[in-house]
Amino acid sequence: MNFNSKTVSGITGLSIRQIDYWDRTHFIKPSVREATGCGSARIYSFEDLIQLKVAKSLLDNGISLQRIRKSVWYLRKTMPSVERPLSDLKFLTDGETIFVLTKDSKVIIDTLKNGQVVFSVQLGKIIDELKGEIKALDNRRKYEVTVMGRKYAVYLHTDVEEGRDLVEIECPELPGVSSQSQTTEEALEKIRTAIGDYLRLVKKDKSRIVS
Repeated sequence: MNFNSKTVSGITGLSIRQIDYWDRTHFIKPSVREATGCGSARIYSFEDLIQLKVAKSLLDNGISLQRIRKSVWYLRKTMPSVERPLSDLKFLTDGETIFVLTKDSKVIIDTLKNGQVVFSVQLGKIIDELKGEIKALDNRRKYEVTVMGRKYAVYLHTDVEEGRDLVEIECPELPGVSSQSQTTEEALEKIRTAIGDYLRLVKKDKSRIVS
């Protein structure tokens, strides 16, 4: 899945201003699509979200942005095979310096200076939290559609875990009325049609009973 700056802000807790600043200063840039001018949107990947969330976790635990930048610069220099240090490595911090765990569990890299008591930024936990936030955000979005002069609440579903492109939409007020499509816009148009067909069918059946 891909995410614009507003959605990224809601998921990670970073302000849009921070996200914009980090992009413009080449700290964490969107990997799907960069802004190309006024009105164009930055598009981030899930891996970008991990980097942003890890950086925010380090900030929240007292590490300055300058120190995070210095750490990332050091890791890119010493580990050229690691394209995204903030999403590919596990970090430890004591609020003063940043450590990185290596493949050898006995070796910890101090990216800034010597330190002693540390705690971990749990990458696995962050990923699970992000998936939960995205699922809550995207798995049941409510819309309203107007058919024959009346508004109906409809709900759009997606499957984040499987990363499906197919979206499903239903109208709980009218059991059995649902639709599927590749995009939200198409799904909304199809559910309007399905609701209209349902209402016309009900009206036709009632007229037969009366006659």
